[in-house]
Amino acid sequence: MTRLRSVRSSVGLAAAEEESARRLAPMKLLVRVVEARGLPAVHVNGSSDPFVKLQLGKRRAKTAVAKKSLSPVWDEEFSFLVGDIAEELVVSVLNEDKYFSNDILGRVKVPLAEVMETDDLSLGTTWYQLQPKSKKSKKKSRGEVCLHISLSTRTHVSDESQNAPHPTSDDVASSSDRSTEIKDAALSTTSSYIDLSACPSLDRASQSSFERLVDGIVDQPQSSSMEQAFAEPGAPADSDAMANPSSVVEVLSRYFFGKPVDIAPSTVSDAESVDQFQEPKMCSENRENPENVTSSEASLDELLKTMESKDQGCEMPGNLPGGVLVDESYVASPAELNSLLFSANSDFWPAVSELQGTSGFQIEPWKLDSNESCLQRTLTYIKAASKLVKAVKATEEQKYLKAAGNSFAVFSVVSTPDVPCGNCFKIEILYCITPGPPLSSEEQTAHLTVSWRVNFVQSTMMRGMIESGAKQGMAEGFSQFSEILSQKIKVAEADDANSNKEKILASLHAQKESGWRIIVRFLGNFTFIFSVIVALYVIAHLHLSKPNAMHGLEYFGIDLPDSIGEVVVCAVLILQGQNICNVTKRFLNAWKQKGSDHGVKAHGDGWLLTIALIEGTGIIATGSSELFDLYAVFTCNAKRKTSSVKFRTSDPKWNEVFEFDAMDDPPSRIDVAIHDSNGPFDEALIGHTEVNFLKNNLSDLTDVWLPLDGKCDQASNPKIHLRIFLNNSRGTEVVMNYLAKMGKEVGKKIHLRSAQTNAAFRKLFALPPEEFLIDDFTCHLKRKMPLQGRLFFSPRIIGFYSNIFGHKTKFFFLWDDVDDIQVIPPALSIGSPSLMIILRKGRGSEAKHGAKGTDHHGRFKYQFQSFVSFNDAHRYLFLLL
Repeated sequence: MTRLRSVRSSVGLAAAEEESARRLAPMKLLVRVVEARGLPAVHVNGSSDPFVKLQLGKRRAKTAVAKKSLSPVWDEEFSFLVGDIAEELVVSVLNEDKYFSNDILGRVKVPLAEVMETDDLSLGTTWYQLQPKSKKSKKKSRGEVCLHISLSTRTHVSDESQNAPHPTSDDVASSSDRSTEIKDAALSTTSSYIDLSACPSLDRASQSSFERLVDGIVDQPQSSSMEQAFAEPGAPADSDAMANPSSVVEVLSRYFFGKPVDIAPSTVSDAESVDQFQEPKMCSENRENPENVTSSEASLDELLKTMESKDQGCEMPGNLPGGVLVDESYVASPAELNSLLFSANSDFWPAVSELQGTSGFQIEPWKLDSNESCLQRTLTYIKAASKLVKAVKATEEQKYLKAAGNSFAVFSVVSTPDVPCGNCFKIEILYCITPGPPLSSEEQTAHLTVSWRVNFVQSTMMRGMIESGAKQGMAEGFSQFSEILSQKIKVAEADDANSNKEKILASLHAQKESGWRIIVRFLGNFTFIFSVIVALYVIAHLHLSKPNAMHGLEYFGIDLPDSIGEVVVCAVLILQGQNICNVTKRFLNAWKQKGSDHGVKAHGDGWLLTIALIEGTGIIATGSSELFDLYAVFTCNAKRKTSSVKFRTSDPKWNEVFEFDAMDDPPSRIDVAIHDSNGPFDEALIGHTEVNFLKNNLSDLTDVWLPLDGKCDQASNPKIHLRIFLNNSRGTEVVMNYLAKMGKEVGKKIHLRSAQTNAAFRKLFALPPEEFLIDDFTCHLKRKMPLQGRLFFSPRIIGFYSNIFGHKTKFFFLWDDVDDIQVIPPALSIGSPSLMIILRKGRGSEAKHGAKGTDHHGRFKYQFQSFVSFNDAHRYLFLLL
């Protein structure tokens, strides 16, 4: 009986282990290719024949070809077996070419680690921006592809395993051998689907400990498990680790990504194994002594408090001489920003390393150095390979120089001994966190400054090359650093002047002159009253006197003075009459100009421009003490606003507000003119100036003094005080509506360029943040020697940029400055037409180095030729003008 029970136990064990080995199935990646949009046209007829090619490791698949479509719809599903969690899915969109190799329209890479980090192991249906295969590709917009990506970690038991026959008595003798073979098969199955060598972030100790975990899962005590199975028939069959086909995946998920898995372990040994691999990847000392590791955040706070207690009041260190890489304020307290950047369990640095392509990222805990009374830790990672340098290991040592109150300074030294001349230099980086500027919302802000330098520990002849290469690499790396940081914490923008606009404008009180005050000002003086009395006296004399006989040369009704006294009286009357005429003319003009556009509210939605005219100073005539009757005229986008007249003053006080109706296009310039009001038909231009929105930040225009040019005395420093506010009431809809309108006029859909493309465009021409790129074309600028470059179109400017062997040519001018556009027919040397852009006279002086010359009117001429697509460029020019 005992032997029969032993035989049954062996048979049951063999069957259970065989079932477990069969149920240990690999992960499966499910990909559904839905559709694409905005694909570039390859064929001459403006279409493409796109299809999608998918690759995961060495496994490939592709969709059907969508003929003549730039927005194809496939809706096809594919599945791949996953053998390495470090792999990435490469999705390429290609154009079918029957005669030559297929053209790559764009591609996107999706690491499986991103799918593993999600809670439901699915990225959902998402649009992915296609990237060019080569970074040197000039065309940035490649379109988008819609994918649904998910992982399946469980598969059902196959029909063969369910229908497998039970072992008979003949097989009892070989049950132990079979169980051994099943063990080996299960272990080999596990190893085949979980490739430890493909995980670069694991060190030898981690791999050995993981192998011990797999051995522990497979080599379970047979007798105890079988006795438990027979003693408790109602217990679930998958009570051990191997019975759960996703247990290994869940352990890997915990170990690699620290992601908790909502599953209740069935046995104590399983829980201990999972907990062993749930610890974060710190140094090997912490893995060997987990009891010494406390909460990272709490330990960092305690260590900082200990360091702060020992602080002797040292000042914040100055910036390093290599330059400033980051100088930005964020909406967070300095302690919160410090915790995000330097706490052990922060996900910031792993996100940066993922964006930069680094691997094997490991962070040691902070330790208090008793000798230096400062905190230190070490980071190690493998930097991604570049064009010149292979992937190398980097070691970064971080040290707190100051941690007191709301001020933190962290000094970092990066060593890369494996790069060429790597033992000769080290990169030093200084992070300084201080309280930021106050905001009107009373939120706390923190200011982050990152500076760097190259510290040469040995002399080398490659010093200049090392410095230039390091400078470029640091600039690119910390631009990605800033990008990730801005995603984690909101960038603190200075209080927008538009938010304070109502408060500022409410404080302005214009002084309006009533009709009686104007009458008193012009007609209430002694000269005018005396002239009126004399005029009345003469009229009364004419009424009372009788006509005399003509004497001397008097004839035909001409009455000449008969004495010297009468001559004097006539001269006085003439002067008085002239005075009355001048005063009356000025009075009528003042009565006409007593109103202004002050207080007239704007209408509509779009770009809203508000100008507050505060005052003026030093506006006097050249070489004369005569004072003017001053008023201002503002012109923007062919709309005009006029101020009231300030009489006989050189320092007028207006305090008037002018609101322009909403504009569809963003304004580029405001023309300001100061006139002298001498009569209804005699208006003299005294001074003028302009405000260029493309050369000034809106925050700087909220309170600005502008110098005046013209007839006024420049020695007295004439200027006016303005407050200018520009905002749009539609938000981002302004840009989308503008592109939609342009697309209808051009005849094709215009897509909004990416944020990176628009940022690079604004940086190239030093443009304000509200400017965006519409399109760009490759062409030649015709001068003495044709110059190849790119022509950029935006709502307000035309820009040209060329870089030939380091010789850069860059200029731009406003659409408002363009007077005429001419099409020059093709010549023998050039097979396509050219475009001649002529500016208004006196405009484009800052772009004259790119002009071909001037015409007989003195206007600058710019000629562009050799367009790849002349019709598109010509259509854009005439529509934007």
